Amino acid sequence: MNPDDDVCLCFRVSLRKLDSFMRRTHPTVPSQLSDCLGAGTGCHWCVPFLERIHGQWSRGEKVDLPVSPEDYASRRARYRQTGTRDPAGTESADSPGFEPPPAS
Repeated sequence: MNPDDDVCLCFRVSLRKLDSFMRRTHPTVPSQLSDCLGAGTGCHWCVPFLERIHGQWSRGEKVDLPVSPEDYASRRARYRQTGTRDPAGTESADSPGFEPPPAS
């Protein structure tokens, strides 16, 4: 995913906005990312991804989601239609290397 691609599709919150927000505010828990333009408070699809991003940032890693924006959007569309996520919540067989966020 590129920095300007949206993680929260409901409120158009990009990966870059989230990264900047975390560098400015130093959130201690993933739920504080909702203070960044309401991320995660719409359909809730992006919540596991926000948790992953927060975990990366907390460990000092580069904030990234290794998924194409098209795949991300199509998976969200399936979620909106069915109410269920891909297996494991944030990964699918066609997303190599994509792991769910670590358990808190």
